[in-house]
Amino acid sequence: MSSETTTERVSDVELVVTRRFDAPARIVFEAWRRPELFQRWWTPKSFGITVISCELDVRTGGSYRLVLSHPAAPEPMTFFGRYLEVTPPSRIVWTNEEEPNGPVTTVTLEEQDGKTRLTLSERYPTKEALDESLAAGASGAGAAPEQFNQLDQVLQDLP
Repeated sequence: MSSETTTERVSDVELVVTRRFDAPARIVFEAWRRPELFQRWWTPKSFGITVISCELDVRTGGSYRLVLSHPAAPEPMTFFGRYLEVTPPSRIVWTNEEEPNGPVTTVTLEEQDGKTRLTLSERYPTKEALDESLAAGASGAGAAPEQFNQLDQVLQDLP
């Protein structure tokens, strides 16, 4: 398994990103569940974004709310949604409700020999919504390589 981040548009409405991490699934899951870890890797440093607040209630029926700032944005940006399914340490499914055509995102963690293959799927309501997200650089494809490099560093720092 390579630790390279790969991105593939698998249909008109779905984008899939994969990456292998040299850590067990339970540790990778914690980096998605614990706000103090999540905010260390979620926003690519090169984007110049600062996490103002990070609220994660990672359980089926829970919700999240992220407030981010960027020097070029006059107001903070808020991202929020609901967790539709959480199965520790192997699966998290959530909505992206800050815009009407936001995707449903699914992360699966598959452990083999102490390493974890992460698959992130963004399923958009329409082909046009995915096309617009890709054109704007808003989908996971644009940020994922740097995000997952940062996640890899966070995982290396954990005991």
